[in-house]
Amino acid sequence: MVTDYTTEQPYNGLVQQIERYICQNLHQPLDREMLAEMAGFSIPHFHRVFTACTGESAISYVRRMRLISAGRKLRMGAVDIMEVALAAGYESHAAFSKAFKKQFGVSPSAFRQLGCSAATALLRQA
Repeated sequence: MVTDYTTEQPYNGLVQQIERYICQNLHQPLDREMLAEMAGFSIPHFHRVFTACTGESAISYVRRMRLISAGRKLRMGAVDIMEVALAAGYESHAAFSKAFKKQFGVSPSAFRQLGCSAATALLRQA
């Protein structure tokens, strides 16, 4: 990936603040309109800046962080996968399972069967 320093450098601190906000508020609705407003940017400009600084869109980042959080819950012994799915913002077990498998390469139920070190390694790679 070619780094666009003209876009990336002046905004790194702001994007890091937005990333922290996202991670602290994963249980809240997080959409690009609200995040762009927090940054004080138009939606297209926010999208360009966030993507240039992180390599992924803000919505992809939110989705990935929610799936990592879901993985941690599963690793810590969450019993009901549907509760974990709902907490991650998915309305169905099927949608959650598909997104989880796409992110980690294993289904949520298979993830729960992994040993601690294997599960932790998958979460760190995400």
